[in-house]
Amino acid sequence: MSEAGIDAGADAGTWRSGKGHRDENFPVASFLIHPRHRTAILAFYNFVRTADDIADHATLPPAEKLRLLDRLDAGLVGADAEDPAAVRLRAALAERNLSPKHAQDLLAAFRLDVTKLRYKDWDDLIGYCSLSAMPVGRFVCDVHGESRAVWPANDALCAALQIINHLQDCKDDYRNLDRVYVPQDALAAGGVNVAALGEPQASSALLAVLHGLAARTERLLAESDVFALLIEDRRLALEVSVINTLAHRLTRLLMARDPLHDRVHLPVPAVAGWTLAGILNGAARRLGRRSSTTTHKPRGA
Repeated sequence: MSEAGIDAGADAGTWRSGKGHRDENFPVASFLIHPRHRTAILAFYNFVRTADDIADHATLPPAEKLRLLDRLDAGLVGADAEDPAAVRLRAALAERNLSPKHAQDLLAAFRLDVTKLRYKDWDDLIGYCSLSAMPVGRFVCDVHGESRAVWPANDALCAALQIINHLQDCKDDYRNLDRVYVPQDALAAGGVNVAALGEPQASSALLAVLHGLAARTERLLAESDVFALLIEDRRLALEVSVINTLAHRLTRLLMARDPLHDRVHLPVPAVAGWTLAGILNGAARRLGRRSSTTTHKPRGA
């Protein structure tokens, strides 16, 4: 054991929070995804969840967090075999001849979580999302063999999902980790001190800031509305349609509620209802796209 009482040889999974893929805001390798793709996606998820839980751990010293993240990185490229999550993902990547880059980008984001506690403006936050969120969707698209032409729509969706989480958890992130994703210029423009994020209830000024960011996230999310139509794999397209539908519902709740005081999450019956709506909407839109393509197909083609 180290001086801090930490077992330096312990598996990184020791620091897992217990949260699994079924506990996330949005579907992860749900029944909509073809079984042949789920193993790789869940290996990626478990690696990322392990690293995320290390970065978010309330008592691990920063230097130890960075050491564990570096060890996961080493395991990803075969330089270390201490952590099963890294070994499993490395095997899944090798089986499909995929690069570790997306997972490494996420590790870079988790290192930022350890070392960077404030974001100056929206562009700074989107830069973080380019490491912390966009690679997740890109990996899933790569697993399905999708074209990189879908990446801009993917990136808009993934960044919006990340910011939704930031707004939902802004009080806990500040209280537990002194980490603030709400851009500093937005707080300053609203005349709000960062300490206001730790209050039981948002002031009218802070609420205006948070609602404004939720509205901006809704506009970002709208850029991803075409994503499901761009995807070739039908089952993945339906999953994306569900995620997009749930995200729109959450941004609208965030535009109306106080995340410091209210639980801005969807209850299970609502998730089921909006999931069904997303599936039906996605299926109808794809059917419309196919009908349009057939209608405009050149004669003799």
